[in-house]
Amino acid sequence: MALVTLADVERARDALEGIIHRTPLDLSQTFSRMTNNEVFLKMENLQKTGSFKIRGAYNKIESLSAAEKGRGVIAASAGNHAQGVAYAAARAALRATIVMPEVAPLSKVVATRGYGAEVVLAGQVYDEAFRRAQELQREQGATFIHPFDDPQVIAGQGTIGLEILRDLPDVSGIVAPIGGGGLIAGIAIAVKALAPHVRIIGAQASGAPAMYLSKKADHIVTTKTAATIADGIAVKVPGSLTYEIIQRYVDDIVTVEDEEIAGTILMLLERSKVIAEGAGAVGLAAILHGKVSGREKKIVAVISGGNIDVNMISRIIERGLAKQGRRVRLSMPLTDRPGALCRLLSVVADLRVNVISVRHDRVDPNVPLGLAEVGLSLETRDTHHTQELLTTLQKEGYDVRILDHKGQ
Repeated sequence: MALVTLADVERARDALEGIIHRTPLDLSQTFSRMTNNEVFLKMENLQKTGSFKIRGAYNKIESLSAAEKGRGVIAASAGNHAQGVAYAAARAALRATIVMPEVAPLSKVVATRGYGAEVVLAGQVYDEAFRRAQELQREQGATFIHPFDDPQVIAGQGTIGLEILRDLPDVSGIVAPIGGGGLIAGIAIAVKALAPHVRIIGAQASGAPAMYLSKKADHIVTTKTAATIADGIAVKVPGSLTYEIIQRYVDDIVTVEDEEIAGTILMLLERSKVIAEGAGAVGLAAILHGKVSGREKKIVAVISGGNIDVNMISRIIERGLAKQGRRVRLSMPLTDRPGALCRLLSVVADLRVNVISVRHDRVDPNVPLGLAEVGLSLETRDTHHTQELLTTLQKEGYDVRILDHKGQ
């Protein structure tokens, strides 16, 4: 299988001229202070269709022959490649069928259909959707657009590397997410050809570490599962071509936990006003949690996409605030008489704690007669504020129990 060259990436750049956004490369003062480096964010979440995937998808479809275009195109994707293929196919007036996992975020399914593609839901992860897409491709005769293991797709993704070097010629390290490997393979080819001293580091979710394990084992490793909130990189089988490129050009691969990814999504949202999906945050998560060595003083994190479901954002926010001590749920017995609840809420208010919700249960058979069980959902400034609240309530005679996020 032929490797992709710098010339291929440069041709892709020309083909994409006027089609894609040249996304910004922003210096983050917040993340730079936190890591004692200069941390730049390559904002592919601001790309058309909300992710970098349009680069490779459009470059591939542009390269098809008239006969291949006439048969239409088919692809398998967890969401972002789906939208890229659907958008590119719509521009070329081609019929497009996209197979997506049944658990794909609704926002990605709706967006893909919005570009005019037919969406087929199959399987629980990308690899299962991929197998169904192969079956449909044989039935329909459509041209398959692989999400990562294709030279034209890889070359299209590599245009990100050209943009980074143009905007930050003295960059010392680039961290990019890895699922199947197309993004980092393309970036590595472009960057290593022009600036071989720049370290290229991949980041994978620990629940889907196929390429990480493959690089360590020096052969392709297939994982039994790919379980992570970063659905865009939940891949069990790495690409053959991307594996070869990564072995040759990528300096290291690290893994991050889902909790670290979720915390980074929240920090991006709160500190930088940036919306990133799980796959889009994994590179920055690796930097913030010390997975990347400190020698990369000017380091770029590729924020590869921002197509995150709003329900997932809500869960991440609530869980993250609870971990930071800014959300707390309490339960306590209270004398069932007039004014008792008012007195409790007055203690809370005097400490400048905000009440989100109150549950007052006097009929539960587990609650003794004459008492009520009160549950409070509260907003505090931080863990110190929460501790001040608990100490005060205990001094006032309340038997307080802290509930976890499940209410236990």
